[in-house]
Parts: sequence; structure tokens; C-alpha cells
Amino acid sequence: MKKVFSIILSVLMTQAVFAQQNSTAKDLDWKLGVQAYTFKNFTFTEALEKIKSIDLNYVEAFPGQTIGNGIEGTMHYEMEANTRQQVKQLLESKGIELVAYGVVSGKNEQDWRNLFEFAKEMGVKVINSEPAQEDLDLVNKLAGEYGVTVGLHNHPKPSTYWHPDTVLEAMKGRENIRACADVGHWIRSGMNPVENLKKLEGHIASVHFKDLNENSSEAHDVPWGTGISDVQAMVNELKRQDFEGVISVEYEHNWDSSLPEIEKSVNYFKRISE
Repeated sequence: MKKVFSIILSVLMTQAVFAQQNSTAKDLDWKLGVQAYTFKNFTFTEALEKIKSIDLNYVEAFPGQTIGNGIEGTMHYEMEANTRQQVKQLLESKGIELVAYGVVSGKNEQDWRNLFEFAKEMGVKVINSEPAQEDLDLVNKLAGEYGVTVGLHNHPKPSTYWHPDTVLEAMKGRENIRACADVGHWIRSGMNPVENLKKLEGHIASVHFKDLNENSSEAHDVPWGTGISDVQAMVNELKRQDFEGVISVEYEHNWDSSLPEIEKSVNYFKRISE
């Protein structure tokens, strides 16, 4: 009887592992969208139109982008109440959800509070940020108060959070702070993105996804699957972790004509994620 039980248990465990390895992006509720900085040379309205044209429904906004569509101002978190309402209507008209915002940090406590109030009102799930280390307790407190997660973003070294060990240390005892994993910047810092994803397992709130042309600090984006970043391995690792969250295309090359390359990237990602 014990032998039969052991066999059944072994089969069930094997099936569970197989199912996990074959999870799809849809199963895991991945929110594949675009960091609007990708289209920084265009208005936010034009960025939304480009995003929709490649069949994506999520956007990560950044503060400095002109809104467009007859709406005055930029996507800064201090926009007036009527402007926020117009932006909400704009997003709804395009069928796109604002799920993340960044990379942005507050200057003082009131500024941080203004940022979190904006995020909550606009339905933002994740603020991607590189806060000063002395602000981490404040940021964690406000994140809990407003129900918004903060993702620590890793610009290349020597920025504060370029190494995942620093990110992990900053998260200790701060349950509302997680990681925004920029896989391209890890390569620019001379690191392996798959190994860093493993190191941050269970702590990733969002991903800035990229494929780069070379292993160097001067590397630039290329269509996913054509560079050196091992996109398939990164996708497999996120699947293994049962990651559920925001994945933003952040394509920082061919600024005025990158849409065809981004579309190729998205189609490749969808194919290998199924």
C-alpha cells in the first residue's frame, strides 16, 4: 500500500511540475504593455495609439510626456484634477489601462504623498522608483496607506539599486516595496538577467523587458529574440516563479521609427509564452 501511495504521489508531483513549466502568460495574468518612454518623442496620446495598434492594452506612464489630444500639460503626477479626469477619459477611449508609473521619486514627504495620491486616483498598481535610502521607511508607509506597490528600479551602475543585493536589502522589513527588474540595465551593468531574476524570486512587482545587441554598457535594444539577452530563458524563469504582474516593453532605440521592431518583439514574446 505504501508503495502504491508513493507511486501516486510521485505522479502527482510530476504533473504539478509539468503544469508549472507549461504555464502560459494568460494563466499567470501577465500584463504585457509598454513603458511610454519608448515613445518619448511623441505625445502620450500618440503613444497610446501606437500601443493599441500592436494589440496591447496596458501602459506605464512617465512624468514628462506631453499629453496631447487637446489636453494641456504633461503626465506629471501634480496635474490638476480636471486634467486627471481628461486623461482617464483618454485612456478609456483607447481601451488601455494605466498600470504602472515611473521611473519617479518624491523630493520630500509632501511630494511623495502627492505622487501616491495621483497613483491611487489613476488606478496605478505599481510606482517604479529609485528613492533615496533615507526615504525607504516613508515610502513603505505611504505605499501601504495608499495601497500601491513600489518597485525599486535598477538603472546601470553606479546607481543606487543597480545590484539585486541592494534591492533585497532595501526590501527587508518593508512589505510594500518590491523590485522593478530592468533586465537590459542588468546587462549594461555586466550581470546575467536570468540569475538576477532568480535572486529576486518572489519579490518582483514589474519588469522592464528588453533584448540587447551586445554585452556592454553601450548596448542598445533590438527586436526580442534577435539579441544576446536570452529572452526564452527569461520568460521560462518568470513562468517558473509564477510571476504575475506588469511587463513593460521599454525600447530605447530608433526612437522615431521603433514601432515595427516593437511589434516583432511583442509577437515573438506572445509566441514563446504560450
